[in-house]
Amino acid sequence: MPKKSYPEVPFAAIVPCPTVENDKMVTGNWRSLRPVVDMEACTSCKTCWLMCPDASVNFDEAEGISFNLKYCKGCGICSSVCPVEAIRRVPELDFTD
Repeated sequence: MPKKSYPEVPFAAIVPCPTVENDKMVTGNWRSLRPVVDMEACTSCKTCWLMCPDASVNFDEAEGISFNLKYCKGCGICSSVCPVEAIRRVPELDFTD
């Protein structure tokens, strides 16, 4: 029977930050309220991007703020920290996707 090999843990257990999505860790199906941004009211201050505990807020210079709904748990931090109240929470049942 061949011996199993396991990846070695780096020195001091410091591992690199994930750079790609992990489809085995999708948590967006926990959400009951979905964040929706009003792009006309948004000032692109990026406060929601900084405060999101799941890193599910994306910012693009051309597109503005968007949400990665595969990982957004609907905690509402983004809407509560928005200084211009451009993000509102909408019940998931209002969407067809």
